[in-house]
Parts: sequence; structure tokens; C-alpha cells
Amino acid sequence: MSGCCTSSSTAASACKKHRCPVNGKMYARVSEKTLLHHIKEPWTWPHKKQAYYFCDDPTCDVVYFGQDDTIIDKMGMKAKPGTDAGLQDSLICYCFGISYKKASTKPELKQFVIDKTKNNLCACEVKNPSGQCCLKNFPA
Repeated sequence: MSGCCTSSSTAASACKKHRCPVNGKMYARVSEKTLLHHIKEPWTWPHKKQAYYFCDDPTCDVVYFGQDDTIIDKMGMKAKPGTDAGLQDSLICYCFGISYKKASTKPELKQFVIDKTKNNLCACEVKNPSGQCCLKNFPA
């Protein structure tokens, strides 16, 4: 690899995606702010000036990993990520506690989340372990 994906790159110039050191799949960057709100005892976390990424594979023990391939596994999390709870019970909206099952049986919940998002009343960057908006996770 070259350019932004080398471990000597700074966080500012890091790639938007990086390969998980355990499962080898590519995952998107996550903000340090998001990561700090989900790990146990963030005051003890040995922060490094680098980019971090979120692994959403429920079969992988990694949740977050650094550009240098350091990992934060499930044991290092305050709570189990929603993708681990099983499809029906897993959260798809962390801001308002909406599971896949609830969203499947109550389609009006998606409109509720859309309205709250439009009014800037969501907190996806902090509450969602991926740091991303949850609207894309709702059933069609």
C-alpha cells in the first residue's frame, strides 16, 4: 500500500477505509469522539495520533481498529454493539432505541427518525458505534 494507507500517515491524511487486521475486510473511518463514547474507561485508552475504523462484522471480535492495526475488541466496549444481538433484536437506531424488529413492524418509526434528524435532534455521531446516521439501516 502507498499514500494515505501507510501506517506512517497522519490521521488527517488517512484513508476513508482500512482493512480490519483480524477479518481482512475493509471498513470506514470513525471519529475519535465516537470511539471515546463507546469504549470502557476511555481515560485509560492509549490514544495514538492516527485514524480509527469501525468493524461491524458480528463474527469478528474487533470493534474498532487503528491505522496501525491496533485493535479494541468487544471486551473493551461499554456495551455489546447492536449487530451482535441478533438481527431482530439488534438496534438500528441508537439515538431512539429502535430495533430492527420494531422498525419492521412499525414503519412510522422511520418517519419519526427522519423528522428528528431533519431537526438536528439525533446524536448518531456519539450514540451509534459506527458514528454514521442510522437511516440507511431501516428496512425498505
